[in-house]
Amino acid sequence: MTTTTYDVVIIGAGPVGENVADRIVQGGLSAAIVERELVGGECSYWACMPTKALLRSASVLRSARQVPGACEAVTGDLDVAAVLRRRDSFASNWQDDGQASWLESVGVPLFRGHGRLSSERVVEIVGKDGATTTLTARHAVVVATGSSALVPDIEGLRASAPWTSREAVAASEIPSRLAIIGGGVVASEMATAFADLGSSVTMLARDGVLHLADPFVGERVAESLRDKGVSVRVGAEAAAVKRNDDATVSITLVDGEQVDADELLVAIGRIPNTQDLGLDRVGLRPGAWLTVDGTMRVVGDDGTLIGGGWLYAAGDVNRRVLLTHQGKYQARAVGDVIVARAKGVAVDDGRWGRHAATADEAAVPQVVFTDPEIASVGLTAAAAEAAGLRVRIVDYDLAATAGSSLHADGYSGHARMVVDEDRTVIVGFTLVGPDVGELLHAATIAVVGEVPLDRLWHAVPAFPTVSEVWLRLLETYGR
Repeated sequence: MTTTTYDVVIIGAGPVGENVADRIVQGGLSAAIVERELVGGECSYWACMPTKALLRSASVLRSARQVPGACEAVTGDLDVAAVLRRRDSFASNWQDDGQASWLESVGVPLFRGHGRLSSERVVEIVGKDGATTTLTARHAVVVATGSSALVPDIEGLRASAPWTSREAVAASEIPSRLAIIGGGVVASEMATAFADLGSSVTMLARDGVLHLADPFVGERVAESLRDKGVSVRVGAEAAAVKRNDDATVSITLVDGEQVDADELLVAIGRIPNTQDLGLDRVGLRPGAWLTVDGTMRVVGDDGTLIGGGWLYAAGDVNRRVLLTHQGKYQARAVGDVIVARAKGVAVDDGRWGRHAATADEAAVPQVVFTDPEIASVGLTAAAAEAAGLRVRIVDYDLAATAGSSLHADGYSGHARMVVDEDRTVIVGFTLVGPDVGELLHAATIAVVGEVPLDRLWHAVPAFPTVSEVWLRLLETYGR
């Protein structure tokens, strides 16, 4: 057994852990990182990058078919094998050499193996060869272990070897029939992807499609999925699952109906990767989400800092926002605040301060790469009202702009602006339509900057672009 000391030890080398490490070494401290799987984490190999690669080819084909001149040049359908090869390239063929070499280039040693907390500021690593290494942190340990797909306790489900997001994204063949349990982001994106790639898809969306978004969002996505031939079963709930002798899957619904498929994807939520992390050694519950304060220091059930504040948690594992870009945002704040505390520099943890992840609560941007795309930031109308704000909702038909009609024939979309009437600032913004993800950052800046509508009136959108919708929303509001 070898023992080594660093200023900071990070458990988890996904994008969150990598960003923490980068900020630590940029701040002049030493950092080591521990990873039991692939450097780069879920986003690089089983989520963001390969998922969007699966979806992109069909999206481009749809766009071409909506523009005369380009449409006539399209003479075939998707080349599924080529789509999968492109997906593989964006997943680096599930090899992490490039990302591991980046860690080396910035001076962060990588320890491969399963890391567990063994005592205060001490991490024990068991490698694949069984050898044990102990790392001691002078200042902080950061847990950045992410989350995994939740497989619920449905009779026979685990024994039927269902797909989770990992197996779906990495699939080497497209099943003739795919059943999906769930109606959220992963379920909706994978229903879109596999329908475009030729599967007959059945979506069992007990709570509806994208039910956490504004209602018009789920309605439009569900309509589009049905147009693709997807059987969207809102309210349907699985009671039992069986893998048959011929390798097909049978799902028995609560009402007794049976749905048969070649593969079953379960996409109903996530659980934290804290089951075997040694949390019990520091007074926490194994398998629990980690609760943090404003600077991501872990607190116990009694609300007090663990060990006085040496343990941090960033990314999915703290359950604030389960999105890669927000995890990286937290990581930058965590790395910087650890450096500040180590050097005795003042901590800037007030609202929108450098060491606070304020956007987690006020301005989370998200794009759902369905057909149509969904782009949103900040609060939904319902969330704003629940927060006690006096709001005004402004809706506009996204197709009723010159830029939209140029973008594609038959362009269809919708825009919603949620305004805090007491401050006359935007607190929420949602777009539905082709390629709206590229419009989102303007809304994010408006929400984060709390830009008054009177000032936004002077932000003139270039003509003729889809961004003209900003002018139309302000006109509708009355500015």
